[in-house]
Amino acid sequence: MLRAMLDPEFVADSPYGPEGLLIDEVTEVDVAGSRVLARMPTHDDLPLTREQRVHPLRHPRHINGGLMVHMTGMVGFVHFYYVVGLRHKDGWVGYGGRIQSARFRALAPPGEPIFIECIGTSERRSDDKILSNYSFRLTQSGTLVYESKQTAMWLKVA
Repeated sequence: MLRAMLDPEFVADSPYGPEGLLIDEVTEVDVAGSRVLARMPTHDDLPLTREQRVHPLRHPRHINGGLMVHMTGMVGFVHFYYVVGLRHKDGWVGYGGRIQSARFRALAPPGEPIFIECIGTSERRSDDKILSNYSFRLTQSGTLVYESKQTAMWLKVA
């Protein structure tokens, strides 16, 4: 499931285990542009997706929307790890705080990977807190399937 392209130190530092991380590759890191891009494989056995009651016309199998929201958190962690440079093992933990806007643009059927772009749009810092705003775009085979603007709070805990 997870390919060797993920840095083992990154996987070990994640607040979720590999089965909850659900990405297999960080394809781009642009520190200056505050941007990361990660690849999520898709298949019928993804959490929530596998529980769908499928009908070919009324409810075709698709990647669950709640799972897409979860993936924004996972790729927000990719941003925090690679762009901001802070680590969960050093006491930093993040929580989603607000979804300012979200739009599901198209169904994403299992099969082709989803690419998740995260751009940090602003940040406010103190010694033990960082309030970060992000823009997310999830695409599959060139089609935009989900986009959002979200805020997360990163805390340094003792």
